[in-house]
Amino acid sequence: MTAPETESLRVRPETPRRPSWRAQVPVVAVVALGGAIGATARYAAGLGWPVRPGAFPWTTLGVNAAGCAVIGVFMVLITDVWAAHRLVRPFFGTGVLGGFTTFSTYTVDIQKLVDSGHARTGLAYLAATLFAAMAAVWLAVTATRRVLERRQR
Repeated sequence: MTAPETESLRVRPETPRRPSWRAQVPVVAVVALGGAIGATARYAAGLGWPVRPGAFPWTTLGVNAAGCAVIGVFMVLITDVWAAHRLVRPFFGTGVLGGFTTFSTYTVDIQKLVDSGHARTGLAYLAATLFAAMAAVWLAVTATRRVLERRQR
């Protein structure tokens, strides 16, 4: 008796099907719309609270910290409280809050500060923004969960 061919006995796992590009159109559209809204709000904050060259960029720091806090609240709400429509997270989380928080401007601000001879300010800004962003998310998540726990009692 001969051994069966090993090739015919192998089970090939099915590769997961990628969604068609048509299924991604609504997601891309809501991210773009949300991004335009968030970026417009960020731009308005910059106009409302301009920072002079070489000064500590408080406006960008504040925008990033506020956006991170809202991300913390939002993520608790859509994961712990209610099941959101499939386009809510891409619209608000990725689009609006991604457009509002401005970590690309953060890096440009650091580069401008260093290039203009304000390396200490740039280094302080680098550290302060990272700390503020992480603290804002943590505080917002913690506070939101505590509020929700109290409401459930």
